[in-house]
Amino acid sequence: MSLKTKLAKIYASVVVRHNRKWIQQPVAAQQKMFRYLISQSEHTAFGKDHQFEQITTYDDYKKAVPIRTYEEIKHYVERIINGENNVLWKGRPLYFAKTSGTTSGTKYIPISKESMPYHVMAAKHALLHYIHETGKAYFVNGKMIFLQGDPVLDEVGGIKTGRLSGIVAHYVPKYLQKNRMPSWETNTIKDWETKVNAIVDETINEDMRLISGIPSWVQTYFEKLIDKAGKPVGEIFPNFNLFVYGGLNFEPYRQKFKQLIGRDIDSIELYPASEGFFAYQDKPDRDDLLLLTNHGMFYEFVPANEIFDENPTRLSLKDVQTGVNYALIISTNAGLWAYNIGDTVMFTSTTPYRLKVTGRIKHFISAFGEHVIAKEVETAIQQAMMQTGAAISEFTVAPQINPESGLPYHEWLIDFEKMPDNPDEFARIIDQSMQAQNVYYKDLVIGKILRPAVITPVKKGAFDRYMKSIGKLGGQNKLPHLSDNRKIADYLYGNDLIIK
Repeated sequence: MSLKTKLAKIYASVVVRHNRKWIQQPVAAQQKMFRYLISQSEHTAFGKDHQFEQITTYDDYKKAVPIRTYEEIKHYVERIINGENNVLWKGRPLYFAKTSGTTSGTKYIPISKESMPYHVMAAKHALLHYIHETGKAYFVNGKMIFLQGDPVLDEVGGIKTGRLSGIVAHYVPKYLQKNRMPSWETNTIKDWETKVNAIVDETINEDMRLISGIPSWVQTYFEKLIDKAGKPVGEIFPNFNLFVYGGLNFEPYRQKFKQLIGRDIDSIELYPASEGFFAYQDKPDRDDLLLLTNHGMFYEFVPANEIFDENPTRLSLKDVQTGVNYALIISTNAGLWAYNIGDTVMFTSTTPYRLKVTGRIKHFISAFGEHVIAKEVETAIQQAMMQTGAAISEFTVAPQINPESGLPYHEWLIDFEKMPDNPDEFARIIDQSMQAQNVYYKDLVIGKILRPAVITPVKKGAFDRYMKSIGKLGGQNKLPHLSDNRKIADYLYGNDLIIK
């Protein structure tokens, strides 16, 4: 056993022992965090607007601070961009994490000097819990790859701005710098296809032991490695045995990864976002995630079926129940207050608090991390009809993760009233509209993770037959215009409702 491995195991033991304090007293940790957040923000513009000096209890907070989305706090963010101090949090943000909004275009999520360390610490602690639980620290002696965004940052309002993964790249500990790949130069390549080819060239002869990234992007990296080396990833990297991921469900990819690697490997799931790092898999033998209750955030939970009500039920951690789908609401040490991040979670345990990410509040597609929403697909198909003269009666969109050949894609299953004269042009307009609306989708298509949208006509009445089959034909029931699975598509194919 190397000295590095011994030290990693000792360090892991110390950290896990320290973490047990808040893991075993999560409600107390949350109460302490609540008091800290309120006291630190009394004199901010937001704190003054919401009488923070009068808030002493969670009930006070619920009365004073309504649940908001980004669109509803955007005017505060714009004040920060315009140079104002002490707006949402004391001082000015250290960074803006740039992400894609649903109705407001680009979102600028503040990251403060107080919140930044938690983004880094949580990922590190996830690895240390893995070492402690398994006794496996072999990866510290080899190379580690983190597939992430461009670390070169822009500025907005004098504040450094970029994708969260690019920001975090600036905080890789010194003791990992020699082990970390790809190189800074490769990480700054703008074009994804060029970048992934450079990563392949840079890593193919290295002793890669840990690989981290969104599964869809890592799959592309693996496929290019195999194309170049002519053998499975597990033979290219014989010591590779740990995959760290977040951003989307790994299960649809697990079998494919086993095929590409040539064997099973350990994995760790993380639950990070631009707004904060919420949870990680602390037990390798469990498939749920430990909620981080002392990491700069106060959590609230709203039953998902109430989130659009005028006065939804708002619960603090102590009142949640297992098996209930909740919308996740956060207040943070970067100045997000009762902020609806759009995710839904379900608790699997309350001793300690563990959960699973169950999806987004509305229908969506994010099989590859693209976060496509209903508004985007409805806008795209409307534009295609207007520009081609086609007419439709109904449609839905589903991801095709494992096509018989070629790249994965979004399949648009459409009941046409009037077929377009040029179906290829119809598909092109839809795809261009989607790329214009959704930067994640655009990155995936340009990066050749996804091929452009595929149009599949269905037989007349096909969707009515589907709705009837599930007992939801007529009334107020609506066909979902998109979903993150192929339940509807499989029904249409299985019942010969596709026009071939």
